[in-house]
Amino acid sequence: MEYGLLEKLKKAQLILFSKIKVMVANKKNIKKEIKITEEEIKFPFINLLGKEIPKEVLKEIPEEAAVFYRFVPIAKKGNLLEVGMVDPSDLKAKEALRFITRRNKIESKIFVISEEDINKVLKQYRTLGGEVKKALKELDKELESDKEVGYKKEKVEDRVSSIVADAPITKIVAVMLKHAVEGRASDIHIEAAKDSLKIRFRVDGILYNSLILPKDVHSSIVSRIKILSNLKIDETRIPQDGRFHTMVGGIKIDFRVSTLPTANGEKVVLRVLDPNVGLKTFPELGLHGYNLKTLESTIKKPFGMILITGPTGSGKTTTLYSILNKLNQEAVNIVSLEDPVEYFIEGINQSQIRPEIDYSFASGLRHILRQDPDIIMVGEIRDEETASLAIHASLTGHILLSTLHTNDASGVVPRLIDLNINSFLLPNALNLSIAQRLVRRLCDKCKEEIEAPPEISEVIEKEIEKLSIERKKEFEWKRPFKIYKKKGCSLCGNKGVKGRIAIYEIIIMTPQLEKIIINKELSDASLKEEALRQGMITMKQDGIYKILQGVVSFEEVIRVVEE
Repeated sequence: MEYGLLEKLKKAQLILFSKIKVMVANKKNIKKEIKITEEEIKFPFINLLGKEIPKEVLKEIPEEAAVFYRFVPIAKKGNLLEVGMVDPSDLKAKEALRFITRRNKIESKIFVISEEDINKVLKQYRTLGGEVKKALKELDKELESDKEVGYKKEKVEDRVSSIVADAPITKIVAVMLKHAVEGRASDIHIEAAKDSLKIRFRVDGILYNSLILPKDVHSSIVSRIKILSNLKIDETRIPQDGRFHTMVGGIKIDFRVSTLPTANGEKVVLRVLDPNVGLKTFPELGLHGYNLKTLESTIKKPFGMILITGPTGSGKTTTLYSILNKLNQEAVNIVSLEDPVEYFIEGINQSQIRPEIDYSFASGLRHILRQDPDIIMVGEIRDEETASLAIHASLTGHILLSTLHTNDASGVVPRLIDLNINSFLLPNALNLSIAQRLVRRLCDKCKEEIEAPPEISEVIEKEIEKLSIERKKEFEWKRPFKIYKKKGCSLCGNKGVKGRIAIYEIIIMTPQLEKIIINKELSDASLKEEALRQGMITMKQDGIYKILQGVVSFEEVIRVVEE
């Protein structure tokens, strides 16, 4: 059959089905003859399968008009708006479209789309902003009702605080939490400005503006969150911390809450603790090859310390939890000391420090040593006392896991010496130093393969050349190098990236490193030089490996390791 005729028949079928649906909805007699004109079939057909319409395109046609007239914007090219219609013969719909395009000073081109496709696009309108807007209208009605029955202005403001448990505010908070979880946000920022309330989500390490609300609802939203997390509603002068959990999509999600008084009102940050995101296998974290084998063999040792280092937000806690989960067996007693407990793991005794009652990392660790532990996890080594107790624990038959703040793995030993740990104790106590950073993964659906430009190839070659002979075997890639760049699609929200993965740098204790540590002329540089000679892969080199694998972009690795 001729292709053009097939297309005409397909469009005729779509229009026919649409007309029947309209007649059924309007309770008309469908036995009556239904005509499809040549005029209707002339419009091109388009399939929207897997296509997400950008927000700026959706804004061209109001949601109310799209629902009522059954047409939706599907793309914008310069001054031309492409519009999808199920029934292009609908004169009222076409007239409404002409009115909208004249008002927006743009042209339009009509395409025929299926009923299924138009419903999918209409669902895209129902975003965080749309749902919250409806809740705000409900709130306005309640406040207007209060005014009508004689409330004074001051009492109307009091009323805002009193309805925090009522439908509108409850719905706003619930919708915000739902969209944060569905959007894979790690944090929610609620920030009061002079005339508005700003909601921002941190996704893959980057903060994005999600919503702007009227300043009037600030106190109600903050109060609602305080109620959920058992904080004092009337205390706005000092910071408060709490947590709560709720069900989102049938999954129990924990939220860690922190409030902070600011000049414009309280700022609230909620850390989203999704159990599905928290616990990962070593390969899922980003460990492979030499680094993976080194960690897996080291955690089998009966005692010693493993320290993970990196700045705040570099994924240290996630790596700690993954190691704990791997070691979690019935035959061992695992005790953790955390600030706060982020993920609850069955079979592990997790304790949260309380500095306000003198329950610190140091005092907690002292008590844990009396609990007959096999494996101890300390959230962070911050002071001399905690460092000393950690060394003692690792030398007396315990596996100890903790974190430290240094720039790289070679900085761990000098940092411990700064905390007054005798250098001669470190070779026997410290098994492994791990440094890490998080980089944004390329979206597997839309990433685009390219040949690496000369300047990028040069950087890659230099880093491979620095590797030991053994490690170079892991980097045997064909020349010219193929790398990937981000593009953007519906799966990743047109960002080109989705999720994060860690890049690692691991130093294992050896007799050669022991000699350098005991030497009084110890330095980061001397440790790093020897570690490289023995086969260490730097974070940058691990990033290069993931670039060549097509996991991350070159620009992302350079941004993270050189910031």
